[in-house]
Amino acid sequence: MTKFLLSLHVLAAILAIGPVTVAASMFPQAVRRVAVAVPVGTAGGGDGAAGAGAAQDDMSTVRLLHRICRVYSGLGVAVPVLGFATAAAMGVLGDAWLIASITLTAAAAGILLAFVLPRQEELLEDLTGRQPVERARTARLAMFTGLFNLLWATVTVLMIVRPGSTTGA
Repeated sequence: MTKFLLSLHVLAAILAIGPVTVAASMFPQAVRRVAVAVPVGTAGGGDGAAGAGAAQDDMSTVRLLHRICRVYSGLGVAVPVLGFATAAAMGVLGDAWLIASITLTAAAAGILLAFVLPRQEELLEDLTGRQPVERARTARLAMFTGLFNLLWATVTVLMIVRPGSTTGA
């Protein structure tokens, strides 16, 4: 049963958290492309129909990246749920590496919910309303996204290395 739970936990992490980390990382640059392609108060790009089409494609990309982040972050709830089940089956709920991983996972989730997703929504609303987008705002979003990704990378390493573990793996 432990191997089954561990397999589900790892699959959930790959299939749910992976897309969020990639899409969230791509989002700030996609916003910058739209902000440059569609000047404030205009309906399209600077080079006629081709520019408008490219700007529309870039806007569709921004919407898609945000939707991926929202949907897959919801699915990502399965990762800690399956992680707790796996840890209970392995009898390691009190191990320091697991407690550190739980803490970092909670921090990553908090950053995603409090800083990344709301800022993505704000930027998307600004682009939709043809409002100016300051580069500093996309840079701050990129910083929070990078911190989110760094926390998940650290959790992944802790899950593999498991410092102090006596299981032999």
